[in-house]
Amino acid sequence: MHSLQIQLHPLPGHPTWTSPANQRGRCGMCNLRNGLISLEISLRLNYALHVTGHTAVAPVSATLYDSSGYFQKYKEFEKSVRVEEIDGMKVVKNLAVKMEEMFRRKAEATRRLVEAAEEAHHQHEENPDLQYEYFNAVLINEVDEEGNNVELGGEFILEPSDHFNNLSVNLSLSVVQVPTNMYNKDPDIVNGVYWSEALNKVFVDNFERDPTLIWQYFGSAKGFFRQYPGVKWHPDEHGVIGFDCRNRKWYIQAATSPKDVVILVDVSGSMKGLRLTIARQTVSSILDTLGDDDFFNIIAYNQEIHYVEPCLNGTLVRADRTNKDHFREHLDKLFAKGIGLLGDALTEAFMILSDFNQTGRGSVCSQAIMLVTDGATEMYDDVFEKYNWPERKVRLFPYLIGRESAFADNLKWMACANKGYFSQISTLADVQENVMRYLHVMSRPKVIDHEHDTVWTEAYVDSAVSPTLTTTVAMPVFSTKNETKNQGILLGVVGTDIPLQELMKLIPKHMLGIHGYAFAITNNGYILIHPDLRPLYQEGQKRRKPNYSSVDLSEVEWEDKDGILRNAMVNRRTGTFSMEVKKTVDRGRRVLKMHNDYYYTDIKGTPFSVGVALSRGHGKYFFRGNVSLEAGLRDLEQPDVALADEWTYCNIEEEHEHRHLTQIQAIKLFMTGRRPHLKCDRELIQEVLFDAVVTAPLEAYWTGLALNKSENSDKGVEIAFLGTRTGLSRTNLFVPVDQDFLTAEDKEGVFNADHFPLWYKRAAEQVPGTFVYSIPFSTGIQNIMKSVGIQMKLEYFQKKFWTACRQVTTHQVSQQFFIQKSRGKTMMVPCDTEYPAFVSERTIKETTGNIECGGCIRCCKNHILLIYSYTLDSFEHNESLKCERLKYQKDRKKPESCHPFHPEENAMECGSATRFSSPLAAALLPLITATISR
Repeated sequence: MHSLQIQLHPLPGHPTWTSPANQRGRCGMCNLRNGLISLEISLRLNYALHVTGHTAVAPVSATLYDSSGYFQKYKEFEKSVRVEEIDGMKVVKNLAVKMEEMFRRKAEATRRLVEAAEEAHHQHEENPDLQYEYFNAVLINEVDEEGNNVELGGEFILEPSDHFNNLSVNLSLSVVQVPTNMYNKDPDIVNGVYWSEALNKVFVDNFERDPTLIWQYFGSAKGFFRQYPGVKWHPDEHGVIGFDCRNRKWYIQAATSPKDVVILVDVSGSMKGLRLTIARQTVSSILDTLGDDDFFNIIAYNQEIHYVEPCLNGTLVRADRTNKDHFREHLDKLFAKGIGLLGDALTEAFMILSDFNQTGRGSVCSQAIMLVTDGATEMYDDVFEKYNWPERKVRLFPYLIGRESAFADNLKWMACANKGYFSQISTLADVQENVMRYLHVMSRPKVIDHEHDTVWTEAYVDSAVSPTLTTTVAMPVFSTKNETKNQGILLGVVGTDIPLQELMKLIPKHMLGIHGYAFAITNNGYILIHPDLRPLYQEGQKRRKPNYSSVDLSEVEWEDKDGILRNAMVNRRTGTFSMEVKKTVDRGRRVLKMHNDYYYTDIKGTPFSVGVALSRGHGKYFFRGNVSLEAGLRDLEQPDVALADEWTYCNIEEEHEHRHLTQIQAIKLFMTGRRPHLKCDRELIQEVLFDAVVTAPLEAYWTGLALNKSENSDKGVEIAFLGTRTGLSRTNLFVPVDQDFLTAEDKEGVFNADHFPLWYKRAAEQVPGTFVYSIPFSTGIQNIMKSVGIQMKLEYFQKKFWTACRQVTTHQVSQQFFIQKSRGKTMMVPCDTEYPAFVSERTIKETTGNIECGGCIRCCKNHILLIYSYTLDSFEHNESLKCERLKYQKDRKKPESCHPFHPEENAMECGSATRFSSPLAAALLPLITATISR
């Protein structure tokens, strides 16, 4: 669809724009802050002019195009031109194959690390006196007062690399990070660092095989973290690095199977003071080790049973971030009094796990009870006899709080008799390390089975490792020594990060159309890639949204109220779906109504599913034509031509020898046969060559405009630019080039990985023969020509708004809806992912909770903002809604792998923080042996 667009500046003194040759394809709309008028003429191109002056704009005749020679050029190829309907199912299946291949390469690199690590450990003999100097990530290149390298530092060459976000890295060596609370010369760490040096060669080899790889690493069960390429780590303002690889999702998912967990917290009178503080921290650390495939609940006990969240009596909830944060808030409300009846608490925990397992709604895999207490006066073998023996399907992990060890024997016996592990936590500093020990026990069955399950995380940002949105593929590393086989020793986890930008490069944007897009989700329904997944509050800000890594598909495809699309993709089906949708453009300021057709399928070898959305109209058909290779390459190399910077015409990232090439250079080498092994999209290249030839006459026309402007430099065209569906842009400047015309705010004005430029979208949506004014929202006051309206302070407007809110029971506010709800009737309608314009940024809170607003309560959950009048009935209604949300569970696909227990486990390895007293050991060991033999 050809669209003539004339863009107006309100006043002189506007910024200018650099040549598209210097912008590498960033030549979409020049500046969104200026007005825009467009005239639709045809189906393929969007064409725009930038003019000065404040005059009204009159319709522009198509004669302008005729004088440019465009239509004459088009008629030369008219017979070869055809319109094809796009097969959405074919598109999504081809995309799934490409993603499968990319994921397979990353998984193979990870598997090579596993093999190298296990072989290196197998050959290594533990030496408690080993002295070994290694490159500590914090100490490298550090010197003492005399200018000498500090111990574990040394000179470490670092060079900036654009492939690693312009960080200074060493592509030949890895570095080792040790948490601040651990001794970096501990014999266990030194031995682990020594044998894992063998991974350096594999790191480098992997990167040479696949230059698209970014961070590769090994997280040790001992706590150290080996990272490639080597990079310097910097402590926070307190000199602390709190990063511990063992509580990262990729580590936990790879090390253990999904699990159902009940946490019992002793709140009897003896737990007052520091013990209760340590207990809270212990529970919080346990929550850190739970992932989205796990389920949990927390029970506080004294002479009574107290569910920390009363509305979740007798059930478990998924351990997603929202639920864990909700329970953490309740931990602060615990207080100690009375006596502790542990037998009743254990009985309650066993019954919950049994009942919940029978529903099939939990992990349906491992089960465990975490007991946080300062002692047990008996061993409760009658409870275990009734609920857990002889199968012992539920593991018990007692954590003894405090320095007293009078009841340590009883608690350790309970752990040994129920395939668990006993730990004693005396101080807050002991919490992290002792909590982590249970992971090694839960991993034993997987280690003995020697199952290297490949796990994939959802989209997340870990600023300690990588500032970009990524997914991680990880595998466990086991000890293969015969003498430790039945102990099931987990050595650690290896992982490789995959930036989601790499996935987006695989998307055939030209096939999806102006409003079409591709997206992918995990087995839990969380978004992996989607145009509406926004991890930051605003582009360029470092402040991350609290739930950026667990955004459900239903939160962005909210018109699918019955979850048909989401559930089909979660269950890895292949199919189609259609629905009416509302989509926002221009950063959520404008809404478009359209009908989308969805096509989806699974990505083999991963827990992911991928889908594409095609909008009826622009997204369902494609315009094709053929030109000679010679003519296409000639016109493609003209100085006014650029290609979309984030589109992949040729994959120049896979081979080091191609990384210096531009897309146009790669196209030429591929099409002329000089680099036949380059991986290029031949179909897309043929279409972009056609566009280059057909639009070539515009250059001569623009030259004529430039001559006219030289006679009257104060008026006329400033910039002319054109874009096509294949990502080709032509741009001509008629103004001096003083500064970069394209600012950081204009991301919606260029072709990028997940959308067409804003001016292109709006022009295409217009009725042919009509104009579109795009009034800038962010124009500075110095650029205002005329304005009619009123002005008020935001605080005053909010005060008036909240006053009006108090007159009704409940409102739901979104960018597109303002719904009044009748008392007693609830209708949860999701809103768009953008926030209402009247909500000040500093007032936004994206976690479940209340925000005071002067006589009312605002309750926020992700992108839904509810406003309640301050009445008791409304508060109770709010609590009821919160409880229902906690209980509600969406469909999910359980992981295929499950390793709950193994008959060859050595259950006697069940704790070493304390020793049995000799008389008690003599009395208990026969009983333990008899129990274990059942």
